[in-house]
Amino acid sequence: MLSAVVLTKNEQDNIAKCLESLEFCDETITIDDFSTDKTVEFSKKYKAKIIQHALNNNFSAQRNFALSQIKSGWILFVDADEVISPELASEIKTAITRADHVGFYLPREDILWGHRLHHGDTRTSLLRLARRGAGEWRGRVHETWVVSGRTGTLASALDHYPHPTITDFLNHINYYSTLRARELRDQGQKPALFPVLFYPPAKFLWLWLGKLGFLDGTPGFISAMMMAFYTFLTRGKLYLT
Repeated sequence: MLSAVVLTKNEQDNIAKCLESLEFCDETITIDDFSTDKTVEFSKKYKAKIIQHALNNNFSAQRNFALSQIKSGWILFVDADEVISPELASEIKTAITRADHVGFYLPREDILWGHRLHHGDTRTSLLRLARRGAGEWRGRVHETWVVSGRTGTLASALDHYPHPTITDFLNHINYYSTLRARELRDQGQKPALFPVLFYPPAKFLWLWLGKLGFLDGTPGFISAMMMAFYTFLTRGKLYLT
């Protein structure tokens, strides 16, 4: 049994492509944070099971709630702006037959403004496929699935289509930086000027040079700059709290 889970909140522009790519799964569940657009209507067209549950600015809690709704088998978490390619779907179907693993990392690549980015902060592997009961999600934002047992990594990339416009990118990092600043404060980190001044340029240099973001051209440069700005917003908001 393979259950796919998608968290949604006003994702009418993305949800159809995402759900269509999940038709190979035995069931698809959308955990919807009371969308006010046509997300729920579009989800019904793909026979997704829709459960409305408030996010309350805690992504791990929302994902752990999703885990509680599934009783057996394997669980695949996919964001609404992500798409499972046929090649990755085939790998997943093979992976869940392996009794010696409890989970698998999926390499993810961002596709920004028509350009696939292979470097910088966008190429990463995320644990998104695991057996039910193998672990739990942790972290209010930038959450991770922590499991106990052997894990592997699949070869085909998960396609990620974030931020269709710069405005959307800015709105996104403004929201997430607020949550991250609150999380850092709750973890006991103290406001300080040094991180505000030095973390953002260090972040840019790491992504642009250290992780070879320059090889992705102008989109790679913009992505590195925006992630550095995200770091500035996070540390600035923490400093001002």
